[in-house]
Amino acid sequence: MEFKSLKNIESSFKQIRLFGIIFICVCSLITGYAVFSSYKFAEKQREKIYVLDEGKSLMLALSQDLSQNRPIEAQEHIKRFHELFFTLSPDKNAIESNIKRSLFLADKSAYNYYKDLSEKGYYNRIISGNIHQTIQIDKVECDFEKYPYTVVTVARQMIIRESSITERSLITECRLLNSVRSENNPHGFSIEAFEITENRDIQVIKR
Repeated sequence: MEFKSLKNIESSFKQIRLFGIIFICVCSLITGYAVFSSYKFAEKQREKIYVLDEGKSLMLALSQDLSQNRPIEAQEHIKRFHELFFTLSPDKNAIESNIKRSLFLADKSAYNYYKDLSEKGYYNRIISGNIHQTIQIDKVECDFEKYPYTVVTVARQMIIRESSITERSLITECRLLNSVRSENNPHGFSIEAFEITENRDIQVIKR
């Protein structure tokens, strides 16, 4: 009778130990899930930014990985440079202002082009001939597989004179480097080895 009682006590201890182990495992799983869920929730909340609009109302803005926008920012950087560098009007101050702003986006290779054109009297002819020059970007191809990024830009120039409008094909090549963002360089890129590979007349329209 005593042996049977001892056996029952031993079985009870085994059962209690088994239940204890199961209870600890369940508690560990619940705790782990709670910690993981809390971490994911905190990460999701950090993606939300609330902006106070002139002290009147809160607006929700969502943050995202900076690298996701780099191809788009690269294209905008290239477009902005070309628009500033190649858009000219018969006004010395306007030309110098545009060129100065464009040179913040590139290295000395772009400045060398500007200096060469200036020495040849290109900008003086723009002013004296009352010529307007505009540019239309057709395509910007950026190769992000290799750094520095290789960029080819295809565009059209419109040279507007009093007597005619000349349409020119413009193709440029350059390399793009990551740079520091600033007020003058909001996209954080720098153009190097800038080169004009094609610049020829397509058609001339008499006015």
